[in-house]
Amino acid sequence: MPSAKSFKPSKSLELESKKAPLKPSQVKKRTASSIKDLLKAEQVTLSWDTPGLLAGVDEAGRGPLAGPVFAAAVILDDLKPIQGLADSKTLTAKKRDKLYDEIRAKALCCSVAQASTEEVDALNILQATMLAMQRAVDGLRLKPVKVLVDGNRIPKLDVLAEAIVKGDSKVQAISAASILAKVSRDRWCSDLHAQFPHYGFDQHKGYGTAQHMAALKEFGPCPEHRTSFAPVTAVLHLKEQQ
Repeated sequence: MPSAKSFKPSKSLELESKKAPLKPSQVKKRTASSIKDLLKAEQVTLSWDTPGLLAGVDEAGRGPLAGPVFAAAVILDDLKPIQGLADSKTLTAKKRDKLYDEIRAKALCCSVAQASTEEVDALNILQATMLAMQRAVDGLRLKPVKVLVDGNRIPKLDVLAEAIVKGDSKVQAISAASILAKVSRDRWCSDLHAQFPHYGFDQHKGYGTAQHMAALKEFGPCPEHRTSFAPVTAVLHLKEQQ
């Protein structure tokens, strides 16, 4: 190792030492730049559950004649990207099931909630949907600083929220929520089919198809039919007159 006496500065150090002193304005710019670099470094080292988390929220099951309305809230992990996220309505059932498992495995946290058939009838479908969304957000293990909701209305939340029309095709977190809500509700319908197979819930998922309406008129409503919905109400009135 060379001694202190034998040490010679490199050319780059010599050139640096020969530079003119920095002006105050230059010092200020460099200081500001250093602070920005420091802040960037601090942001990189922040732990994953720090403030700044964004949640996407969507629902499934507003239109059907039977069953609860489902909602999901998802906070994605930027370090674990998920390919193929899209509006659940544009995906096949097989693709939705695959993404459902991937979202549950990779998301920082997620929550699925519902408002019951009784709540749909008591509150109306809009208010029941808002309630399901509120429950989904409240069920998140981590608290987001902002919630993005698909549609043009937002539920009552204790965090900042924004409604985004067609958000399920624009925001990945909302797309993920759309998939969780849709798959959860479809699986619920499959379970309902096991209890009431003559309605065909495994096929129409509760929507007012010709098959469903024919079964509804023949057998009358089951306990999960929404009696506040006009087609079901009409069948009830018809049954009463018979």
